[in-house]
Amino acid sequence: MSEAGVRKSFVDTSGGQIHVRSMAADSGVPVVFFHQTASSGQMWLKTMQRLKGEWPMHALDTPGFGGSFDVPEDHYPSMTEYVGWLGEAVRALGITKCHVVGHHTGSCIGVELAARQPDLVASLTMIGPVPLTTEERVEFSKYYGVPFSPVVSGSYLLENWEYLRQLGAHADPQLIHREMCDQMRAYIGRVKSYSAVWGQDFPSFYKAIKVPMMIAAAPDDVLHPYLGRAAEMRPDARVLPIDGANFEPDLDADNFAAGLASFLREVSV
Repeated sequence: MSEAGVRKSFVDTSGGQIHVRSMAADSGVPVVFFHQTASSGQMWLKTMQRLKGEWPMHALDTPGFGGSFDVPEDHYPSMTEYVGWLGEAVRALGITKCHVVGHHTGSCIGVELAARQPDLVASLTMIGPVPLTTEERVEFSKYYGVPFSPVVSGSYLLENWEYLRQLGAHADPQLIHREMCDQMRAYIGRVKSYSAVWGQDFPSFYKAIKVPMMIAAAPDDVLHPYLGRAAEMRPDARVLPIDGANFEPDLDADNFAAGLASFLREVSV
């Protein structure tokens, strides 16, 4: 995916440096993107290329992913800690108000950021909201967050590849290659971030926030079975029909970017 027009930078937080991909615009409320586990901010490049010029955009790498700092090996942060670091990073970019877009883990980050720092968030878009019960979070944790540890035989490489294939990344060879590289880099970070996801009370934050919202999940997204529940919990949230398995911004890029642009224009009036 082309990175034409993208500027990479780092900002300092109390935990360490956060890596950011940015695209400039002359005006508009900035759009801030949070990625899924175990991707990085580059999962948003197709969206950013399609929206360029209308809004300033920033895709942040979560701690433990991409170019951002690694959390100490013996520490498993709560989602609140991740949100604190990333909120610091957003403000370090000089942003005082932004539209937030998150995917899966990024949705968990976005919803808690909107609840805890309402002055910062103008709207929230979530691909794969996570309105799970405690029991459902326990069941998800048995598969999502299991470590893939390096071994000399290299068998973990095939395990990771198969994991991504089952999630739908194989629909585009370049996508599954990119995701494989990101997942290898984040083999420790993914375990920590998933631990934070399953420890978060997403529904409480989701019910509390007061900003305009849009939610989505492809029919073959692992979180699609819970999209209807999310819509029932917040009937004010716009539901965007979308495809692309668990990689909607890549595999249904035009549709997602168009839907996001329409929503942002509407809430910016």
